[in-house]
Amino acid sequence: MSLPAARLAWLDALRGPAALAVTAHHAGWTFVPALYAVVDARIDLGTWGVFVFFLVSGYIIPASLERHGDLRAFWTGRAFRLLPLLLAAFCAVLLLAAAGLLPLAPGLGSRPLPLVALGNVTMLQELLDLPAVVNVTWTLSYEMAFYLMSVALYALGQARRSAPIALALAVLAVPLGLLLPRAVVGHRDLVAALLGLAVTAAVAVTALGRGRARTAAAAAGGLLGLALVLLGSRGGTWQGVIILAAMFAGTAVYRAERGEIRWRAAAVAVAAVVGCGIPAKDDPGWAPALVLAFAVFGLAFALRARAFPRWLTWLGVVSFSLYLLHPILLRLVPALWLYYLVLIPLCAVTYHVIEAPAQRAGRRLRGPGQRELSP
Repeated sequence: MSLPAARLAWLDALRGPAALAVTAHHAGWTFVPALYAVVDARIDLGTWGVFVFFLVSGYIIPASLERHGDLRAFWTGRAFRLLPLLLAAFCAVLLLAAAGLLPLAPGLGSRPLPLVALGNVTMLQELLDLPAVVNVTWTLSYEMAFYLMSVALYALGQARRSAPIALALAVLAVPLGLLLPRAVVGHRDLVAALLGLAVTAAVAVTALGRGRARTAAAAAGGLLGLALVLLGSRGGTWQGVIILAAMFAGTAVYRAERGEIRWRAAAVAVAAVVGCGIPAKDDPGWAPALVLAFAVFGLAFALRARAFPRWLTWLGVVSFSLYLLHPILLRLVPALWLYYLVLIPLCAVTYHVIEAPAQRAGRRLRGPGQRELSP
């Protein structure tokens, strides 16, 4: 089933402010740390922004997957949606670092270059304990784990089980977080390399294989995604599993809207994620951010049939550029006002020059009538 543009506007209206919140979080600590410390002690804007993104992904990824109706088309769409700008950002960082204008992230030189490249290109570096070329890409590791699990559930005919999965993950996050407070995989180069290659192989066979081989690869990829979150979350298993649960809570809302599950089941899943997620981090700004992210997502969902201002939905369209490029620009400009004066036009350019052409190329490869719906 195709989702009309009107139903997507509310998602763009969420993405734009979410991206701006993350940029404000980093800009605040960079340019006005004393003032921003007061804000951050009350609500962590960065956490609010990324959880809005996670909820949006949870809602829209199943729609994108089912709309394609083909696992190869789904992975093609994901690759052309994310990798072109991601690779451009990596190249920009390395060129700026070579010119002495930007310091490389700590640890980039201490691990084998092919391994670091594998981790960052597969977007799994956060869960493989590898240094990130661009620091904000840690969220993409959890997105990737969610993609792997969603594809597995779809291939196995279990896609409608999002509510019980969200509930189970939320409840298990507490004891698992207490038992596994730190990542236990990825510290060794060989382990990280084998896990990264295993995920790559699972995606390749899922996208290109047929029949039982494709189903087995999808299932293996889903198990690998879950295992990496359970054992590789650098922020601790409790936080990592809550992130994954939040995305499945977003999926539960999507399923309830379509009439595939009861609203009561979706509500229980959402309540469990919020309730079990509040104590996941010992930070006064964490809980308000988590609660507000779910509240704002719920409000936007309730208003999804309404018209949203064009400037707000436009910010959502360029939100990936805003999110990915802002930490690079942050190191290059001397003042807060100049930061935003440059950032917004820059993101408009990168969207039109890199993102939009890549998405059109992805649609041509997927076939006529295919539109990338996901963030």
